[in-house]
Order: sequence, then structure tokens, then C-alpha cells
Amino acid sequence: QVRLVESGGGLVQPGGSLRLSCASSATLFSIYDMGWYRQAPGKQRELVATITGGGTINYVDSVKGRFTISRDNAKKTVYLQMNSLKPEDTAVYYCSARRSSVYWGQGTQVTVSS
Repeated sequence: QVRLVESGGGLVQPGGSLRLSCASSATLFSIYDMGWYRQAPGKQRELVATITGGGTINYVDSVKGRFTISRDNAKKTVYLQMNSLKPEDTAVYYCSARRSSVYWGQGTQVTVSS
């Protein structure tokens, strides 16, 4: 069982920035493929960004150039730096860890509003 704990969400004005963190309990964190997903009210959960154990990164088109995913294997933590935030980025953001199974965190709320 892998435990994931997200932090860093909050209320920010349009154009602002937030940095999300996801701390993992995984023993072999470095081999896990990590991801950030989000779910807005009334919508399905969608992929935001992923980073594999080998460091390959992918983003959904709507966040390219604004969001940056990274990982610190020594700290067993994955990050999502979010810049130039828009109201449509408002959602609960979830961290995931994937190897033979998929594990999820409890989510952290991000609200972009003036």
C-alpha cells in the first residue's frame, strides 16, 4: 500500500501561482510513474501531467507552458508548479502513483478567482 499526501492548494487570483506537493510513502518511489489529475465540479477527473520513473514528462495541452511537474526521489515527493493560473484551473487536484497498481491521494483544492 502506498500513501500519498497532497498539499499546497488554496485560493489564488487569476494570473497567480501555486506549488502543489505530493509526499509518498512508497519504498521504491523512484520507480513509480507519478501524475497529477484534477476534477472540477460536475466534470470527470482529467490528467494534468505525468512524470515517469525514467523522467519522461507529459502535459495536457491546456496547461502546457504554464505548469511544470517535477520529482525529488530523495524526498519521495512530486511537485506541480502552476503559473499563470486561470479560473478554469479551479478543481480538486489529485496525486497518483502507478506501478503494478494505482494509488491516489485525498486531493487538494485549488480555486482561481478574483
